Amino acid sequence: MSALTRKQQAILDFLLDNQAQFPRPPSLNELCQALGLKSRGSLHLTLSGLIDAGFVEAMGLKHRGVRLTEKALALRESGQHRSHALPLVGSIAAGKPIEAIEHTEWVNVPDQIRTAQSCYVLKVKGDSMIEAGILDGDWVIIEQRSYADNGDIVVALIDNQEATLKYIEQTGDEVFLIPANSSMEAMRFHPSQVSIQGVLVGQMRSYR
Repeated sequence: MSALTRKQQAILDFLLDNQAQFPRPPSLNELCQALGLKSRGSLHLTLSGLIDAGFVEAMGLKHRGVRLTEKALALRESGQHRSHALPLVGSIAAGKPIEAIEHTEWVNVPDQIRTAQSCYVLKVKGDSMIEAGILDGDWVIIEQRSYADNGDIVVALIDNQEATLKYIEQTGDEVFLIPANSSMEAMRFHPSQVSIQGVLVGQMRSYR
């Protein structure tokens, strides 16, 4: 799963919403003018990310710059291109580790509970984080990155097989994944067994 950064998503939204403004694939200069940007360099970097993600196709960036791909147009048809939509990549255990699944749907997430970095959504199953206010059935917003500070709540992949949501404490030769439930014990691993998949940055709950 590869989520777009907020800047990449904003450019993709603009291209999808303003196709009529560009009867031909726009150049970098035309896009900079339309977006009110002064730097071609930062736009080029953002577009490169969209090209890598398969949403934009390069057509000679010096002249006729970029055009949307079928993948991007399919997003518009499904209504998934808006910048507040994040991929729901499956379920995460707040208890016994379970395997996350690839995303099949998108979830609308307010800007206030996400970051400007790539983020995704997981649905919580289990009660090991209840003392941190994370309940079974909640949705958690995860900033996708491979590092964390001690005390962060992380998505940890164990032995490249199973993912779990826990507090993390790291020393030179041990990693502790700690539940927020006084009836449960911390799990201890060698650092080679644990891969950080992201850090908790937001949370949502439905009362229906």
